[in-house]
Amino acid sequence: MIVVRTKYFSKVVIRLPVQAKRALAERLQLFMNDPFSPILNNHALQGDRQPCRSINITGDYRLVYEQYDEETVLLIDIDTHSNLY
Repeated sequence: MIVVRTKYFSKVVIRLPVQAKRALAERLQLFMNDPFSPILNNHALQGDRQPCRSINITGDYRLVYEQYDEETVLLIDIDTHSNLY
C-alpha cells in the first residue's frame, strides 16, 4: 500500500500529543497490513466528507483518508472526534 500525506496532515501530526503519535504509528502499520481490521473501525463518511473514510487511532482520535485506488491512500486529517465532525 502506498500512503501519501497531505502537507496539512503532516503539520497536524507535529502538534499531536506524544501518546497520539505513538498510537498513530501503530495503527498506520496495522492499517497498511489490514485496512479493515475490526480494531480500526474503518468506515465511510457522510455528507460533505464523502468520499473520505475514517479509522480509529485512539479512543478519541480519528484519521480521515481518501482511497485513490487499490494501492494508494491519501491521509487528509487527524484530530479528536469532536473536532473533526
